[in-house]
Amino acid sequence: MAFTIHTQVRIQAPATRVWNILMDFDSYLDWNPFIKSIQGQAVLGAKLKALIHLPGNKPMTFKPTVMSLVNEKELSWLGHLGIKGIFDGHHRFVLKSISPNETVLEHSEEFRGILIPFFRKNLEKNTQEGFEAMNQALKQRAERL
Repeated sequence: MAFTIHTQVRIQAPATRVWNILMDFDSYLDWNPFIKSIQGQAVLGAKLKALIHLPGNKPMTFKPTVMSLVNEKELSWLGHLGIKGIFDGHHRFVLKSISPNETVLEHSEEFRGILIPFFRKNLEKNTQEGFEAMNQALKQRAERL
C-alpha cells in the first residue's frame, strides 16, 4: 500500500538562497511551522533526528536516513515508524531553478506500508497542511532576505 503527497511552491528567489535556508537546520525553529528541528548532518547515508509538528497533532520525532543529496537541487530522507515496512516515508525536497531569481520547490513524500490505510485520512489533511505551511514559510523567508 502506498500514498503520496506532492506539493510545490514558486519562490521569487535564487535556488542558492532557497537551498541555504533549507539546509540551515539550526534555524528551523525560527521559521518552520512543520519541521521544528533537525539534528545531524545532511550527508548521504547519515541519520538525522527530526521533530515534526503536524497541525492538530502532538510533535513526533523521527530518525530518518539521508537518501539523496545534490547541492542546490535535492535532499531526501527515508524514515520508518517502528519496524521497517510498517509505515515508511520517503521525504523529498527538489529545487528547480526557473530563472536566476525564481525557484520552484517540489516538496513531497511517498508513504508505504501496511498501516497506510489507517493513517491515510490524517496524511491527506494534516500532513498535506504541514507541507503547505512549510512551503509558504520558506517562500516568505527566501523572498524577504
